[in-house]
Amino acid sequence: MQRNQRFLCRGLLVLLLVAAAATASGQIERGVTLLPPRAAVIPVADTLHGDVRVDDYAWLRDRSSPDVIAYLEAENAYTEAMMKHTEALQESLYQEIVGRIKETDLDVPYRKGDYLYYWRTEEGKDYSIFCRKKGSRLAEEEVLFDQNVLAEGHEFFDVGIVRVSPNHQLLAYSIDMTGAERYTLFVKDLATGELLPDVIPVIDWSIEWANDNRTFFYTTTDDAMRPDRLHRHVLGTDPADDAVLFQEPDERFRVYIDKTLSEAYLILSVESRVTSEEYVLDADDPLGSFELIEPRRTDVEYYVYHRGDEFFFWTNDDAENYKVMKAPVSAPSRDNWETVIAHRDTVKVERIATFADHLVVYERHQGLRRIRVSDLRSGWDHYIEFPDATYAVFLRDNREFNTFILRYVYESLTTPESVYDYDMETAQRVLMKQDEILGGYDPSLYMAERIFATAEDGTQVPISLVYRMDLFEPGTNPVYLMGYGSYGASMDPWFSSSRLSLLDRGFVYAIAHVRGGGEMGEAWKDGGRLLNKINTFTDFIACAEHLVAQRYAAVDKVVAEGGSAGGLLIGAVLNMRPDLFAVAVADVPFVDVLNTMLDESIPLTVGEYDEWGDPHEKEYYDYMKSYSPYDNVTQQSYPDILITASLNDQRVQYWESAKWAAKLRASKTDGNLLLLRMTMEAGHGGVSGRYERYREWAFEYAFVLDRLGIGE
Repeated sequence: MQRNQRFLCRGLLVLLLVAAAATASGQIERGVTLLPPRAAVIPVADTLHGDVRVDDYAWLRDRSSPDVIAYLEAENAYTEAMMKHTEALQESLYQEIVGRIKETDLDVPYRKGDYLYYWRTEEGKDYSIFCRKKGSRLAEEEVLFDQNVLAEGHEFFDVGIVRVSPNHQLLAYSIDMTGAERYTLFVKDLATGELLPDVIPVIDWSIEWANDNRTFFYTTTDDAMRPDRLHRHVLGTDPADDAVLFQEPDERFRVYIDKTLSEAYLILSVESRVTSEEYVLDADDPLGSFELIEPRRTDVEYYVYHRGDEFFFWTNDDAENYKVMKAPVSAPSRDNWETVIAHRDTVKVERIATFADHLVVYERHQGLRRIRVSDLRSGWDHYIEFPDATYAVFLRDNREFNTFILRYVYESLTTPESVYDYDMETAQRVLMKQDEILGGYDPSLYMAERIFATAEDGTQVPISLVYRMDLFEPGTNPVYLMGYGSYGASMDPWFSSSRLSLLDRGFVYAIAHVRGGGEMGEAWKDGGRLLNKINTFTDFIACAEHLVAQRYAAVDKVVAEGGSAGGLLIGAVLNMRPDLFAVAVADVPFVDVLNTMLDESIPLTVGEYDEWGDPHEKEYYDYMKSYSPYDNVTQQSYPDILITASLNDQRVQYWESAKWAAKLRASKTDGNLLLLRMTMEAGHGGVSGRYERYREWAFEYAFVLDRLGIGE
C-alpha cells in the first residue's frame, strides 16, 4: 500500500513541478489553475502512554529520498509562481533596504595589545573582512581574513570562530560550507600568510589559545551535534592524536572552552539548560590539568571570572534572580564564597565582567537591561544612564583587562546602533560611531512606546512598539507583531533600518515580551516553560487583542511573526486563534514538538528536556500534545501563511516545516495562501551572504504587503 501511495505522490509531484515551472515562466494557459503541492499520506502509527498517534507525513523526514527532494522543489516552484506578481515590489523593497545601508563601512576598532582589530565591508561584497593596524589608526592596514575570497564558488559560507593567538602571530578560524554547523578549523601564519598543516574537521564553536602560542583547546560533538569533548592540540602534531581531556556522558550537558579577560585562566564550562559546573586551568600551563571549582548540583548555575587573586562568580545558588560572589583563587569552592552583590527579588543579574579595577554587572530591572559599574578599589557603584523609555544595550569588544574604558552598544526602536566608550572612573562617555542610515532617516518622525496587555491570569505583559506618527490613524493601521518566548531569551527593542520599509507604509511594529523569555526575571522565564508553556501563547494572543482594543491596529490587519522557537509560538496561536490574525510568517519554526522531543537521535533533543519536558513521562507527553502545532492542526480557517525553512538546518529539522505545511494544506478550510519556502543550501540562520539576506527580508515583507493589499 505504501509503495503505491509513494508512486502516486511522485507522479503528482512531476505534474506540479511542470505546472509551477510553466507558471513561473509565464507559459501556463488561461483557465488552467495552479494547485499547491499535496504530499502523499503514508500513515505511521506510534504508541506511547496508551495513546495512538498517526503521523501521515513522517516520510518527509528522509532527506536522501528523491521523492522528498522533489516535493520540496515543488513547494519552492509553487511559492515562486504564486509570488511572481510581487517581483516588482520585492525589488523595490530590496532597493530600499540596501539603499539605507552604508555598504562600504567599518566597525569601531578595538585594541588588543599593540594592535587595533576591526571588521569592515565593501560595496557589492557579501561578507566582512577582518583587518588590523599596529599602533594607531594611521598605520598601514593588514588584511587577516577575507571571507569573500574563501566563499568564492560556494552557495553557503559561514565563519564559526576567529581567534588571534596571544602573541598576535597566528590566526585560528573555522568555516562551514553547508549550513549544517559542521566547522573545519584552520590556522594561518599571519607573518607569511600561509596556512599551517594543522587542519581539524568537524569541530564545535569553541576554541581558545594557551599563552604559549602553540597550544589550543577545542570542542567536538557527538552524533547528535552536542559538544561533549574537549581536546588539546599542539601545533605541528597530528590532530588525529589530540588528547581528549574531558568527555561529558550526560546528554543534557554541553561542553565549552573559554578564557578569562585577564588571560590568566582557561575555563572549561559544562552546562545544561539549568545546571552548570566550571573547571579552570592556568593558561601558562597548557599541559596541566583542569581543576573543578564546585561539583554540579541540579538547578544550580555558576560561572567564573578572574581578577588578581580572586575569582568572581555569577550564580543562582539560593538566588532565583542570581547574585555575585567571590572567593580566593587558592580556595575557590562554594564553602569560601562571599557575597559581592546580594540576591534581589526585582532585579536579575544576567552576567558580569571583571576588569583590573572594576566589576561590570549586567542587570535587568522592570524588563529593561541596565549596566552597573563598581570600582573595586574605592567601592563606588553607579549605573550608566540611558535616554529612551525602551531600549537595548549590550557590551561589545572589551578585549583589554587593564583598562578603565568600557565599550557598549546602545540602540532603541528609533535610535540606530551606537557604539560608546565609557570611562568607568569619570562616568563620561564618548560616542565612537552611530550607524549611518542613508536616505534621510529622521528619528523625530517615529514614536516608540512601551505598553502592557493583560493576560488571561491577570499578568501584565510588556509590549514594545514603534510607528511613524504622521501615518498613524487609530484603529486603521496594520500591525506587525513578533514574539519568541523561550529559553529565557529577551527580545530587547533593537533598531532595524529594514523595518523602516514597514513603518513608512503605515505599519505599527510591536514586540510581545511574552512569558518564557527573560525580560522580567527568572520567574518570567519559568512562567513560560515546561508545564507553563501555554502561557507563552496566551500572552501573545492577549498582546494582539490589546493592540486591536487600544486601536493601535485594525482588527483585520494583524500580522504575526516568529522564528525557531518563536515559530512554535506562531504555530500554536494559529491553532488557538486563527481568526485574530490576517497574515502569519513562521521562520524555521519548531512546530513538530512531540515527535522531535521523542526522538533522542535528533540534535538538541535530550538537552532540551529542561526547557520543554521529557515526553517519555506521561505528564509532559500529554501537555506537549495539547499545544504542539503540528499535532493540533484542525479543520478550520487559517490566515495567509508563509513558512520558511532550510534543508541543512540542524537546530530545527527541515521536515518540521514540510510536514506542518502538508498537514495544513490537507486540513484548512479556507482559500487563503499557504507558502513553504525551503532554502536548499543553508542552515538555521538562512542564507549566508548579506545581499541574499536582504532579498529574503524583501520577500517576506512583499508577502505581507501583498496579502494585506498594500502596494508600493
